[in-house]
Amino acid sequence: MRRGLTAILFVFGFVICQASVVDTVNNMRGDSLYEHHNENIISRVIDYFSESNKIKPNKKYDFSILGGPHYSSETKFGLGVMAAGLYKRNLNDTITPMSMTGLYGDFSTTGFYLVGVKGYHLFPLEKYRINYKLYFYSQPNYFWGTGYDENRNDDNETSYRRKQFKIDADFMIRIGENVYFGPTGQFCIISGSHISDHATHMWHDQKMNITSTGLGVALSYDTRDNIANAYSGINIELHQRFYAGFLGNRYSFSSTEITGNYYHRIWKGGVIATQLHGMFTYGNTPWTMMPSITMSNGLRGYYDGRYNDKCEIDATIELRQRVWHRNGVVVWAGAGNVFPKFSEIRVSKTLPNYGVGYRWEFKNRINVRFDIGFGRGEKGIVFNINEAF
Repeated sequence: MRRGLTAILFVFGFVICQASVVDTVNNMRGDSLYEHHNENIISRVIDYFSESNKIKPNKKYDFSILGGPHYSSETKFGLGVMAAGLYKRNLNDTITPMSMTGLYGDFSTTGFYLVGVKGYHLFPLEKYRINYKLYFYSQPNYFWGTGYDENRNDDNETSYRRKQFKIDADFMIRIGENVYFGPTGQFCIISGSHISDHATHMWHDQKMNITSTGLGVALSYDTRDNIANAYSGINIELHQRFYAGFLGNRYSFSSTEITGNYYHRIWKGGVIATQLHGMFTYGNTPWTMMPSITMSNGLRGYYDGRYNDKCEIDATIELRQRVWHRNGVVVWAGAGNVFPKFSEIRVSKTLPNYGVGYRWEFKNRINVRFDIGFGRGEKGIVFNINEAF
């Protein structure tokens, strides 16, 4: 069956070791072992991570970096680096939460490379918000066609190289209590190459290099206590975008994306997180912009983009439990479905998903996560920053 990310993550091992040690180290400050800890590079690293999740009210910018080597059956040996930062323009503003930005990069021996940045900026008193995500990657990839029946057939597996550059941005204006509205934009360039002549029919005569530009509006109702890692609250988002011909699109279409999240504390250190998500496209949707089952919408374990069609829905429920100091675990279950239109939804084509994960608090309320997910005939490993939703 489809190859899972059977990874040996040295980064993860390093995080577990130091996560278990740093809190103990903090209790040993008076011991002779640490009287001259500044003279030891290992002690400096321990100090660095032991302080990384502490709130620093006197610092406008608080950034930390985590990185190391990894291995997976998809990308082979690689080197990944993550950086997370919390910041605030005015330290005297005790009402506005901290803004967050995250930078990430990854490189491997297969020729895969990825660089990106994502985060949100909160203006004073949260009158405005900017949500943003920008990344570029080049990767040896696989394609199975369009629609569940083609996607399910392992014989359709076609290798190609995918290059993708994408920018997502929302400018949200608070128009009421916990209600935000504003313009949204998306710009995406995707190209496919190194395809065998006998496999080009899998793309149904569409172009291999496609640029898509979409503009629209976004609406959000948000009562979460923390955007990056909510313990309580509701978040409902609607994104309506139009990819019209006058914007330079070869393929004209529109998309509607709806996301609903609910977070609730159930006991000490325990949070139930739920997500209901759907994306629906209308018109001449190109293969590059088909909604799909991906790790980014919570269904971890499926090969990103294998299952795709003009419409997609998914639902996930996750239990997040803090276990000891900065360490936590999660378990989740979910399901998704891809289909060309609502009249063709089939329960038999629903894709189940479940998994377990480990969490370590890298910055205050910002977790590094390691998830092992399982799907129908597939499995995968995710190592990333921030919660899945």
